[in-house]
Amino acid sequence: MNRRELIVSTAATAFAASTTPALARPAGAPMSNRPVPPVAAKIPVSIEQLGRTRTDDYQWMKDDNWQAVLRDPTLIKADVKAHLTAENAYREAMLASTLPLQEAMFEEMKGRIKQDDSSVPSPDGPWEYYTRFNTGDQHPRFCRRPRGQSAGEEILLDANALAAGKAYSEVSAAEHSPDHSLFAYAEDAQGSEVHQIYVRDLATGELLPDPIGSAGGNFTFSPDSQWIFWTNRDDNGRPDKIFRRPARGGETTLVYHEQDEGMFIGVGRTSDDAFILISIGNQETSEARFIPGASPTAEPALIEPRQTARLYDADHWADRWVIRTNADDSVDFKVVEAPTANPGKAGWNDLIPHAPGRYIEGVALVRGFLARQERADANTRIIIRDRVGDEHEIAVDEPAYALSLGGASEFDTSVMRYGYNSPSTPTSTYDYDLRTRERTLRKVQEIPSGHDPANYVVERLSAPAPDGELVPVTVLRRKTTSVDGSAPLLLYGYGSYGIPMAASFSTGRLSLVDRGWIYAIAHIRGGSDKGWGWFLDGRKFKKKNTFTDFTAAADHLIARNYAKAGNIVAQGGSAGGLLMGAVTNMRPELWAGVIGQVPFVDVINTMSDTSLPLTPPEWPEWGNPIEDAEAYDYMISYSPYDQVAPMDYPAILATGGLSDPRVTYWEPQKWVAKLRPATTSGKPVLLKINMEAGHGGASGRFDYLKEVAHDYAFAIWAIEKGWER
Repeated sequence: MNRRELIVSTAATAFAASTTPALARPAGAPMSNRPVPPVAAKIPVSIEQLGRTRTDDYQWMKDDNWQAVLRDPTLIKADVKAHLTAENAYREAMLASTLPLQEAMFEEMKGRIKQDDSSVPSPDGPWEYYTRFNTGDQHPRFCRRPRGQSAGEEILLDANALAAGKAYSEVSAAEHSPDHSLFAYAEDAQGSEVHQIYVRDLATGELLPDPIGSAGGNFTFSPDSQWIFWTNRDDNGRPDKIFRRPARGGETTLVYHEQDEGMFIGVGRTSDDAFILISIGNQETSEARFIPGASPTAEPALIEPRQTARLYDADHWADRWVIRTNADDSVDFKVVEAPTANPGKAGWNDLIPHAPGRYIEGVALVRGFLARQERADANTRIIIRDRVGDEHEIAVDEPAYALSLGGASEFDTSVMRYGYNSPSTPTSTYDYDLRTRERTLRKVQEIPSGHDPANYVVERLSAPAPDGELVPVTVLRRKTTSVDGSAPLLLYGYGSYGIPMAASFSTGRLSLVDRGWIYAIAHIRGGSDKGWGWFLDGRKFKKKNTFTDFTAAADHLIARNYAKAGNIVAQGGSAGGLLMGAVTNMRPELWAGVIGQVPFVDVINTMSDTSLPLTPPEWPEWGNPIEDAEAYDYMISYSPYDQVAPMDYPAILATGGLSDPRVTYWEPQKWVAKLRPATTSGKPVLLKINMEAGHGGASGRFDYLKEVAHDYAFAIWAIEKGWER
């Protein structure tokens, strides 16, 4: 069945009937001082698909003009806006008692941030580039100064001035031209991830005319600095084309048009500036095309044609291509090399062979060395290799940690940068000399209000899953917090797209941990925490492993006396919000509260809507329910929205953003509308929609902390049953 055969028939109840909610008391509800939730109108819509029929009572919440709303949120339909406004008001009334706690935690989190902070400068030619904040700044200043000097700063962009008067402003990408004469940046002014790209002449300080519109946050200059390449976003917010124009303005030329709407695309330069590289791919298939840096107007040439289930990414190492790939059944990836003139697979030779269980996450190149980042058992390591093949490892000695390879901003250098932290240890940034093996500490994350890692304990547990796999669980607690089941626990998870959850440091988490909470991360399947096979075992028809891994982590924590059932708050966002919805339906008795941040919960409807930006590219991840009956049946069997049923649900907080192109606002809105009449526990179901932001929430560094404090206050409120007071 093709996508035109999707039949949608609206029930006799006319949409024109009142859909505007009110803060009305449900029929039969007892009188109390407790705020009364909005009652969402039910407008049944029958959806026939692959011979199956489902009914959606809340499809009206999806604005038919959603594409325009992403670019201008003021265009939202009046009835939808009224319902969202009522939901926000209800949540605020319910959580009013937590306002002092929210403010206290916000001030704590703010106190842990060095307000007049700056990044470690990255040297490039005669300059070194960095960002810095002045005290009170919400957004960074992008700066440079002469290399090796502390004076002579030039402010390339003050993102605070850019954001002035705007409800939302995020600089998603910024880059200087290779000759240091131009500076470009991409601004998202709605949270919709549709950007404007601006170019500044650094000699005059003036912005050049004709900014680039309808762009993704992805662009690059040509190696000769004469051209700028960027990714276009179509009317549905999907990247579809690579364009080029003279860097200082002029006629736009189409460089590449991706005809397969199931592919993401991007553009950049190789490490040695020899080529401009166009990357094309989704979760299971990829290819790359290249343009010689010396001929930036040439047609892109293909490295190797795409082949289903084969992934590769390429870089150039002065005299050869270096390609990371899962070809030849290399599940955890290998690194091959190929001649510059003939980069196709026929010329691939193993440089770093495949080793099962050692997942190669990425490589970084400078002229004389190759560094790779590997992952195993939910930890990372960095391996350095020289041109003749000698290798050594950068060593770490903690049970759970995050090691991140930063690479270098220049090709002709022997120094690479990396960062290290752990759940108890703030980030240290090092410059590492690849020749001498000496490391130089460049910066330690400063916690102005004070922090002593010795006051905390970091542990790594292994939770047995139902099929016998061992799920890593990272635990952070204060030394003084007893492991006797009395402490409240927050369990965080994600588990999708092969994205691992790093055992990293977070200043925000301390506001829970310092209040006697235990914080745990479940490194579940669907991520690549234990290798790429860990991802493959948590996608498509194995997706339920993600959910049972998470509940297994909770059960193991309970068995080891880290928590008690009903005294745990679960948290996850985006695809991790799908996890939250699924485990809430599966094991509601485990949770005191559930925080689903921008939750992907309306799975079957979203993956059947080809107009949405991420739907076709994500069929390899979830399956295609439009054409595949098996995928439809499996997907609907776990789709949180479709599996809502009468049961004792925990307290639930769902959050979203009106301009979110990844998880549209109506997913959490519909989920809450369906949950509230279904729950038999009497525990509240709350919705928070940021009417001025998208997937990532508020754009300012302090405004974002307010959202974290809000969610953690809900967690404490859920444990303490604040609504019963």
